[in-house]
Amino acid sequence: MRVHVTELQHGDMLREDAFNPIGLHVLPRGTVIKTEETDLLNRHRIDYVEIEPRGGDTGAGVLSRAMQSHIELAIRGYQSIFLEALTSGKFDEETVDMQLEPLLRAVDDHRDIVSLLLVLEREDVSLYNHSMQVGMLSYYIATWLGYSRGECYAISKCGYLHDIGKSKISPTIRNRTDNLTEYDRQELRKHAKLGYDVILKSMEDKVTALVAWQHHEREDGTGYPQGLTKPDIHPYAQIVAVADTYLRLSEGRKDAPKRALLDVLHEVYELGFGKLNEKPVQALVQHLMSNLIGKSVRLNNGETGTIILNNPSDIFKPLVRVDDQFRDLSRERGLAVEEVFV
Repeated sequence: MRVHVTELQHGDMLREDAFNPIGLHVLPRGTVIKTEETDLLNRHRIDYVEIEPRGGDTGAGVLSRAMQSHIELAIRGYQSIFLEALTSGKFDEETVDMQLEPLLRAVDDHRDIVSLLLVLEREDVSLYNHSMQVGMLSYYIATWLGYSRGECYAISKCGYLHDIGKSKISPTIRNRTDNLTEYDRQELRKHAKLGYDVILKSMEDKVTALVAWQHHEREDGTGYPQGLTKPDIHPYAQIVAVADTYLRLSEGRKDAPKRALLDVLHEVYELGFGKLNEKPVQALVQHLMSNLIGKSVRLNNGETGTIILNNPSDIFKPLVRVDDQFRDLSRERGLAVEEVFV
């Protein structure tokens, strides 16, 4: 939706980056317009900008109201499934499908996965929110790997339910993220097998149950609860493990600042050499990095710019345009992307 700057309304959101007449990047897409932003556009003599349609967003860089609604319903739906499993040891499979299917239909239309993940990172991540995100990211990864629509749905369902076994763990243990004793850690690890049991009681789907049991296994045998190696880990569990690991690292610890997206992605990339399966790891890294092109970033020296190219020899060191200069992070080794903006 193209509008003149004088017609901008408070709360409008930029659909595309805004550049001044000499090509200087002024505001990134996804910027919410307020008085300061309008003044900035006027100072740079920018006459027209592209904004998201008013009354219903469909742009790639932001969450539409429909998408937000589906996410909220999926989180609340998981909470009801979790509480049902807590009290009765099982859940209604139809309830799972009622929450998950609309979410994945919305996901099919939302291709800007980086913006989606960044928006979700801003939330206080609960067990319910985390499970929704693992289901959603597992769906994306399965799609990138070329699975059929039905298989992608099945993999997403595995991700959505991967932590359901935590319903049978004492809340004083499952709700803690630090200062766990060895006893606490051993109790928490039981959630994998407990999830297998809960799912088998709830639905005739051994694969989904198996993924819950295996999502903490690692290809070198260092995972739990069975210490399986690569040949014995189900491919669906390998995908869910990558989604779960990426999101868990992104969430970080409550007493520490959130880690930079590229730092998390680099760690997952390293885990792809022996611990996590390399195929879903590569799919995640390649698609998130390609989705970063055009995103506004802040560097660790305080400069802000736009990623314009990924360096093929060092994908985590992109080329960044800062005003009318270029920062090649593969050459300026002391520079790094500190924050990515929606």
